[in-house]
Amino acid sequence: MDIFSIITLCGGLAFFLFGMSTMSSGLEKLAGGRLEQLLKKMTDNRFKSLLLGAGITIAIQSSSAVTVMLVGLVNSGIMELGQTVGVIMGSNVGTTLTAWILSLSGIESDAIWLQLLKPEVFSPVVALAGVVMTMASRKNRVRSAGSIMVGFAVLMTGMELMKNAVSPLADMPEFSAILTAFTNPFLGVIVGAVFTGVIQSSAASVGILQALSLTGGITYGMALPIIMGQNIGTCVTALLSSIGVNRNARRVSIIHVSFNLIGTAVCLAAFYGTDLIFQYAFMDFPIGPAGVAMVHSIFNLATTLLLLPFTRQLEKLAYLVVRENEEEKVEKVAFVDERLLATPSVAIAECANKTVDMARLAENTILRSLTLLEKYDEKIADEVIRNEDRLDLYEDQLGTLLVHLSGKSLSDEDSRNISKQLHTIGDFERIGDHAVNLLRTAQEINEKSIRFSGPASEELRVLLGALKEILSLTTRAYAAGDLQLAAKVEPLEQVIDGLVADIKSNHIARLQKGHCTIEMGFVLADLLTNCERVSDHCSNIAVAQIETALNAYQAHEYLNTIKSGGDAAFRSAFDGYQKQFAVEKETIA
Repeated sequence: MDIFSIITLCGGLAFFLFGMSTMSSGLEKLAGGRLEQLLKKMTDNRFKSLLLGAGITIAIQSSSAVTVMLVGLVNSGIMELGQTVGVIMGSNVGTTLTAWILSLSGIESDAIWLQLLKPEVFSPVVALAGVVMTMASRKNRVRSAGSIMVGFAVLMTGMELMKNAVSPLADMPEFSAILTAFTNPFLGVIVGAVFTGVIQSSAASVGILQALSLTGGITYGMALPIIMGQNIGTCVTALLSSIGVNRNARRVSIIHVSFNLIGTAVCLAAFYGTDLIFQYAFMDFPIGPAGVAMVHSIFNLATTLLLLPFTRQLEKLAYLVVRENEEEKVEKVAFVDERLLATPSVAIAECANKTVDMARLAENTILRSLTLLEKYDEKIADEVIRNEDRLDLYEDQLGTLLVHLSGKSLSDEDSRNISKQLHTIGDFERIGDHAVNLLRTAQEINEKSIRFSGPASEELRVLLGALKEILSLTTRAYAAGDLQLAAKVEPLEQVIDGLVADIKSNHIARLQKGHCTIEMGFVLADLLTNCERVSDHCSNIAVAQIETALNAYQAHEYLNTIKSGGDAAFRSAFDGYQKQFAVEKETIA
């Protein structure tokens, strides 16, 4: 074995890691925001959590990525610590699939149908199909599937390069002498843990072990402790991800580490204890790639079955290691943890949830400010100002995250989701600004003891009723992704525009009759302007929701079409709202 073999080995490892990353990215894009929804909905039961952890790890081909995702979700306050235990256990089971796929490289047979299963035979075909799908299709889902196929082919090419690089070791007596050191199980565990920790991929370290096993110099006795150590080494990624997070998120990493440490210690003691008694003959047998995959699977399944009944105890252990203190009681969670950016679909789904929270907060802020018009209250006024500050923070943080995410490779669904959020967060923030404007108007009415006339009060009651209705429609439509509800916003916005014009006209008529004053007119104008602007923002939000769902971004064309009478549903809704929210017109004497 010379310097060129070492270069080839390093190149093979690079291909392997790049192929794994490409596969993971493509699989995640196909899954979209469903990952985040599944994690939150299916973790109420330890068995569901176990299956979910295994399924997601198989989907994105990385147990470390799943753990980092869990740290981010706990740090953001989205998941509770107890919900993560079963998912972590399941991720250890799910990661064993990669080893079985890699074991195909060890197939030795003259049968054609078995030869076709060898990676060096089918990988070029998979790569060609993936490249064609990536370059020829305009659909993101097809392109993502193509990138998965290319990633798989690159991964298997890397495996083949590593296998060829280490093949000369079979004839080296020095290599055999080194391997005898691994008959010590504790040394094997340490080597497996350190090597996996350095490259931060248990799949890659298992792949290298499978490549080495093809030399015929690796026995079951050598491989067993190394595989156990690899499970400990994969915890390094989770430990690194826990830097700078809150205490509860750090406990996720502690659970991951303690699960693997306890599992390894118990299995190591049980296996070698029984080996002293029964003297397992297979320990000196050479192990192949399939044998490595089998040992890897049995070890992870045994560890999971052993510790699954003790999920609560693992959670308590995490609390013992990272103790609760007074600061934790007021410790703030991250808005959307930046660690989630490693899995864009999950980060986008959580940004969508935060945008819905923003929508509800904007609606509530307006409703609280409207109560001040009837009875001014300093506590409610302070609440409105605090809410407006929160809306500013929402816009700032969401905008930064969404712009960052928009630069990543995304599925069509995720791209539309980002576009919708970027189009709407500014409008939700502006609604908060108008709530403060209404607060100032209410403050002026209170300080100057202004009282509107009976007709003016009735007109305002109708207008504010329409305003509450459009806010409710907008929020409900956005939260539920309901396009039919969203389509009702624009007709109501048109009715509110007409109401504002009628109230202004009636005010002028009363002014000429001497039934109103100019001072009241200024206050009324402020009220009408802010109500009209809020309804405009509701219209913008609903139009953006409809356009992104239809993958069209011609707002003026859409609005002109429905306003010109070309939409029967719009006309029907408009007529209904016009009857519901109508005021009597004043006549000028």
